[in-house]
Amino acid sequence: MKQYRYQALTSQLKDGIKTGRWQAGERLPSVRELCQSECLSKATVLHAFHQLEAEGLLEARPKSGYFVKADKQQKPRPPQPSLSEPTPQPVNVPAIFRDIMRHSAAFDILPGAGGNEASSHIIELNRHISRAMRSHPENKAMYYNEPAGNEALRIQISEHYRQFGLNVTADQLCITSGCQNALFLALMATCKAGDNVAVESPAFYGVLQLLEQLQLNVIEIPASSETGLDIDAFESALKTWQVKACVVTPAFATPSGAVMPAQSRARLMALADHYDMAVIEDDIYGDLAFDARPTPIKALDSQDRVILCSSFSKALSRDLRIGWISGGRWHDKITQLKLVTQLASNQSLQQGLASFMAEGSYRRHLNHYRQILKQQRDQLVSAIQNYWPASTLFSVPEGGLALWLEMESSLDMQAAYPRALEQNIILTPGSLFSATGQYRNYLRLSFTHPITGTRQAALQQLAKVVLTAGKLDCGYN
Repeated sequence: MKQYRYQALTSQLKDGIKTGRWQAGERLPSVRELCQSECLSKATVLHAFHQLEAEGLLEARPKSGYFVKADKQQKPRPPQPSLSEPTPQPVNVPAIFRDIMRHSAAFDILPGAGGNEASSHIIELNRHISRAMRSHPENKAMYYNEPAGNEALRIQISEHYRQFGLNVTADQLCITSGCQNALFLALMATCKAGDNVAVESPAFYGVLQLLEQLQLNVIEIPASSETGLDIDAFESALKTWQVKACVVTPAFATPSGAVMPAQSRARLMALADHYDMAVIEDDIYGDLAFDARPTPIKALDSQDRVILCSSFSKALSRDLRIGWISGGRWHDKITQLKLVTQLASNQSLQQGLASFMAEGSYRRHLNHYRQILKQQRDQLVSAIQNYWPASTLFSVPEGGLALWLEMESSLDMQAAYPRALEQNIILTPGSLFSATGQYRNYLRLSFTHPITGTRQAALQQLAKVVLTAGKLDCGYN
């Protein structure tokens, strides 16, 4: 039977996708490139692309080209079960956390492998900061910034949130040294040693570290990898235990990537009002939504009990230790604590960020970066499906930076850590995300970097390493 030229090209491209020449999330050669390399007309190439698009293998992205679609048969993550009733526990963060940070590998299995080129927006940001450093250097050298931080930057952050349904004024914001610092100030302002703090489980290990430092007890509330905090379980815990504060990440929580639905957010606020409890909202991943950005819980706050914390480190640059906090009824106390613990923030960085945002560059950066992250998420999903056991369960978030994987119950990811390290591969074991010994057979994998080349090979090798990991003494506690 006669085969038309577009059919031959369709078969050729389909074979390339099936054999892994082009991974999920990768861009195919452009129409022009295929016209030249295959000696075909534009109409023929487009016909082949449209055929593959109709078959669900490709997706067209405006002004970007045609990309391989992720396999939609990925396994959904089941709700996270709690191994026991939530009870207050002291916190002891495993030493493995410090080892991961020593390798600069919080979001990378192969640190130092490169793969991410500086975008034009990051280069532009550096120009804004350099210009700010050259502007009146004598004043910056001889005077501290006011405790609340640069007013122009606070205005820009206020305007940014206003676009997403949250009205917070510049006077209600204080600049901090990153989101971790903001969370630290929030806990210091609302709690004292021995108090109980509720967290989602799995929990962000940075929060667990702060609870340990402040001698606060943690109550781990089970959370779904899709809808976040289990409100029924939280309400049950509140009837039994006095909780001073609840730390929650409603938008793309790490490690699960969960997003709290509107009903759960409303119920959380009703419980907070009823039990007179502070809600500490970690909004650091909110700007990394692939589609609509979730409105912060702070927008539902009618009694000034939500403390909003965030920073630019995940959405813009790790090198920027600039964050912010809106402290509600504790705002004055938080600003005073910032003055005591930090004194002031870097003036040039704040000034440069303010002008960067004022010109619309932060918004343009986010539009670009979200598409990159979505592509890299699809690459990671495809790699897990291709190289990891069929029994592996994992989340597929619509934003954020990571997937949450569950391996067979007999496997121990903390035991796998030193074995992977011998091959210069860094994994983030699930045990870091709990103070109660849960998630030994879980791990977090990030799509911050492209899963191609050496990282793809490392991911294949890591699959082999974790499959041989038993309940062994790995030397980290």
